[in-house]
Amino acid sequence: MVTIIASTNRPGSSTLQLAQYYQKRLAQKGLKTNLLSLTELPDNLIKTDLYGKRSQEFEKIQQLITNTDKFLFVIPEYNGSFPGVLKVFIDACSFPESFYEKKAALVGLSSGKYGNIRGIDHFTGVCHYIHLNVMPLKIHISSIKKEFNESGDIIPEDTLRYTEEQMDKFIKF
Repeated sequence: MVTIIASTNRPGSSTLQLAQYYQKRLAQKGLKTNLLSLTELPDNLIKTDLYGKRSQEFEKIQQLITNTDKFLFVIPEYNGSFPGVLKVFIDACSFPESFYEKKAALVGLSSGKYGNIRGIDHFTGVCHYIHLNVMPLKIHISSIKKEFNESGDIIPEDTLRYTEEQMDKFIKF
């Protein structure tokens, strides 16, 4: 099973739009995926699902994560790194069955010009610590607001080329 994670809880985010684009394109390439937006996390996650506790609301998310073999994380830049809610999410998931010895691809995005390079590097370190194997090709999409047309498709040729290459390698990974 493959799950795409839109790694922010910001409503109406470009992160979710990019995750949906990846889901659509991967489906066109024959790969069925699930999509988890961190907007779906329980509002009281910090009180109910950390340190060995488990709420009913998070249980279905935990089942999805446990059953996933490959992840594609779409990660926006927050203050020069990745969103704190992504780290809280990782911490809330059961260890080791959630991520241990599974596979992941990483896509960074930002409204600025660096496409979350530092955040992807930071998150790669977290992935290594939890034994989540990261695909070497990581994509960094800058100026995200200029990347989509009205239909939600990526339009710049260079971004198309890199995302297509990453998707093709992810399918084989």
